Amino acid sequence: MKIDILTLFPNMFEKVFDDSIIKRGIEDEKVKIEIHNFRNYSKDPHHKVDDTPYGGGAGMVLALQPIVDCLKKIKKDDSVVILLTPSGKVYNQTIAYQLSNKKHLILICGHYEGFDERLKNYCDMEISIGDYILSGGEIPAMVLVDTLIRLLPGVIKEESHLKESFESNLLDYPTYTKPRVFEGYEVPEVLLSGDHKKIEEYRNQERIRLTEKNRPDLIK
Repeated sequence: MKIDILTLFPNMFEKVFDDSIIKRGIEDEKVKIEIHNFRNYSKDPHHKVDDTPYGGGAGMVLALQPIVDCLKKIKKDDSVVILLTPSGKVYNQTIAYQLSNKKHLILICGHYEGFDERLKNYCDMEISIGDYILSGGEIPAMVLVDTLIRLLPGVIKEESHLKESFESNLLDYPTYTKPRVFEGYEVPEVLLSGDHKKIEEYRNQERIRLTEKNRPDLIK
């Protein structure tokens, strides 16, 4: 998989992409990530990338020219262009699986007050990571990259993510480790039984219980 990220703040990604599973995916050549500062594509003498909004209003709006020129240079026939925006479809594990099968993703990170609405004509999808406002699309881009890389074959064991939260619309079951008793809190007896059938039944019941308690919307 190839992932290109268009942003005004490329340094934000350095530490995040140099650790843990993302770093492993890059080193194992399961994914290639390139960060593009679209300010470098501005035709303004001062590399300006924003301007005041038509009709008035607060803040500055990202202009089309730098972003579109950057996009045209890197886009291929098999590219999927994703605009990270609060007005997009809310991201979930189902979308993550769909995107993990794509060969080339281009993520566009907005900033400031927003971007020229006409940018959507150059995008295939609009994605939001939740109903709240962030300063820009950089953190949502990191979220997408993290969720996608761990789904790529060979990055982590397949069994590790097949039973995670949101698989089958259920949250993950609770897990425990040593010591058996800590300040009066005990590990459930069934997990110490060695009976794998009973343990599997317990874990399935816990997934349902926790989902009904914490995320009943998933059950519906």
